[in-house]
Amino acid sequence: MNSMGSDRFRKAIGKVKDHTRISLARVSSSTDLPELEVAIVKATRHAEYPAEDRHIREIITLTNDSQIHVASCVSLISGRLDKTRNWIVALKVLILIQRLLQDGDRAYEREIFYATRRGTRLLNMSDFRDMSRTNSWDFSAFIRTYSLYLDEYLEYRMQGGREKHDDEPEPEPEPVTLKSPVDGKTKDNLFSRLQHLMQLLERFLACRPTGPARNHRIVMVALYPIVKQSIYMYYDMTDALSILIGQFRELEISDSVKVYEFLRRVRKQFDELDNFYDYCKSIGLARTSEYPEVAKISQKRLDIMDKFIREKSGTSQYQSESEEEEEARSPEPDKKEEKLSQDDVLNLGDGGQTVEEYADKVGLAFYDGGPANHQPSLPGGFSPEVIDVCINKQDKTPGT
Repeated sequence: MNSMGSDRFRKAIGKVKDHTRISLARVSSSTDLPELEVAIVKATRHAEYPAEDRHIREIITLTNDSQIHVASCVSLISGRLDKTRNWIVALKVLILIQRLLQDGDRAYEREIFYATRRGTRLLNMSDFRDMSRTNSWDFSAFIRTYSLYLDEYLEYRMQGGREKHDDEPEPEPEPVTLKSPVDGKTKDNLFSRLQHLMQLLERFLACRPTGPARNHRIVMVALYPIVKQSIYMYYDMTDALSILIGQFRELEISDSVKVYEFLRRVRKQFDELDNFYDYCKSIGLARTSEYPEVAKISQKRLDIMDKFIREKSGTSQYQSESEEEEEARSPEPDKKEEKLSQDDVLNLGDGGQTVEEYADKVGLAFYDGGPANHQPSLPGGFSPEVIDVCINKQDKTPGT
């Protein structure tokens, strides 16, 4: 049998399976809500085109405000996923799970989270592979990475990560300034939040499809909502980084090192994110105007931070060894050399603009919504130039 005949045979078998499953659900469903099982089969049938949204909306409606129906739905979805080795069905089930987490009853979060950790076949797809066709490897790989992302995303939400539902207003970002102090609790929360967001972004970046999966309609349907989520992730990350960078000079050395290491990792992630967005734009996934202009963190700025940490660490050690003789033994800084160094780093060349004036100018863009092309519908803003400003702004202060 040639490949075309084999493909037709496979589609016919899939259609028969779906029809049989729907008929059985109507007469002998394992739940007290047979229409729920029918809707799940219709939303995840073998046809190689995206599911009709009306079937997903029906599932959401049938299970709304009912813990029992949510549990039944999760059980049916798990059974559907456990029995299939077809990448189309598996991917449609994962898309359904994503929609239920985003638009369904909040009970889905807890039900899916604990079911997955009990070993149920929901987001445990690391061994999935469709062996029924020769060109399915890239689709199977996408299913594995997509399920890992959904699992990480669910864990992030269960731990208190913000995620906006369509029926919720966008929360107003809390105002911050360059001089706002960061207490221990706020700082630890920011570190923890950044760690989770970076891990989630790493999972998202791994979802970039390859081969024939790059332009497939079902894959694009799966990608669209998580690309939208990644934009919020990006702004959440830059908001947290902006606060930490704004307080970089006042942080303890150990915390300064953490911020530096965060930026080193984020630099690589942001480069990959920018490339991912270029791919999404090339296939027409969302409007170009919806994507942020991803910040570029140069090695030069990381070197500035590294130098500052080393100098601060050396000063701290020197003070602990000879605190009583600090004033007598501390050399006077070379003001001329210091100013030249700042000008070189900040590249100040617009009419004698001072470091303070530059800091105020960038600070406004940094914390008050960013440049004019920054998306007004999304919170936050990030300008790597602020790294220079925040480290160098107080260099004229005596004793620093």
